[in-house]
Amino acid sequence: MASIVRMEKEENRASIAEADRLSISMFVERVWSEDGLADRTLEAYRRDLEALAGWLAGRGRNLHTARREDISAYHGAQSVAVRSIARRQSAFRRYYAFLARNESGFADPTLLIERPKMPRSLPKALAEREIEGLLDAPDTTTTLGLRDRAMLELMYASGLRVSELVELPLTALNTRQGVLRVTGKGGKDRLVPVGELALERIGAYLADVRPELAKGRQPAALFLSKRGEGMTRQMFWTLVKRYALKVGINPKRISPHVLRHSFATHLLNHGADLRALQMLLGHSSLSTTQIYTLVAKEGLKRLHAQHHPRG
Repeated sequence: MASIVRMEKEENRASIAEADRLSISMFVERVWSEDGLADRTLEAYRRDLEALAGWLAGRGRNLHTARREDISAYHGAQSVAVRSIARRQSAFRRYYAFLARNESGFADPTLLIERPKMPRSLPKALAEREIEGLLDAPDTTTTLGLRDRAMLELMYASGLRVSELVELPLTALNTRQGVLRVTGKGGKDRLVPVGELALERIGAYLADVRPELAKGRQPAALFLSKRGEGMTRQMFWTLVKRYALKVGINPKRISPHVLRHSFATHLLNHGADLRALQMLLGHSSLSTTQIYTLVAKEGLKRLHAQHHPRG
């Protein structure tokens, strides 16, 4: 199956007009220089636009000559989730806005296309007692257990994205001040407090574990694998699932990002300011952070329904 998908992608790329290929590259370079978007976002833009260009080529058109009807038909021909359609539409709108800015008289074919209605899904957070169980799950009498405990403590204490956690360099940590310099989406840096318990666990890892894993080398990453290299997102995902099973948490309810959601939700539940939370999470817009107020409200509703005599 994977080979078939790969062949289809290669055929798509082969059928793309050279003008479309050049135009996509110019667009990706422009949004990178203007907005400093993450590599994964830029690659998604390129992939979505190449797929559209390949599909248009089969209809005798290209990106520059596409009409609104073509873009709508392309969306209709894809058997994908609403979120995927929304992501693709976002890429197409941005690309055609780029063309319209740079070509006088160019008619943007995406202007009158309706945006898909997105189902509202609230971030999932664990209860505080579940977090405590998860943090206690690693066996800290072992080398990897000490490392895992430090990673879990830091993830929950600082609300990091999983990519931020595994890509942390050793130089990002200031143990004297108790802060991390984190490079988030778009290459934007922010300072995040670590907390005493997490600092204690990281200190034990740095003193007793990291030198053993580094095997005499000087790797840049803060957290190292058994091979002495930086951890990957998949490695951390695997260990989170394993520890969830160990303490009786359904693995379907948890992911590395759930720890970030739990960090945000628990801070709000304990009276944190929304603006401060925005800075800690590295959100560019307050509206992104406000979703956690809905999570907190839903939690209060469930608490009321469970314990109030007339709930």
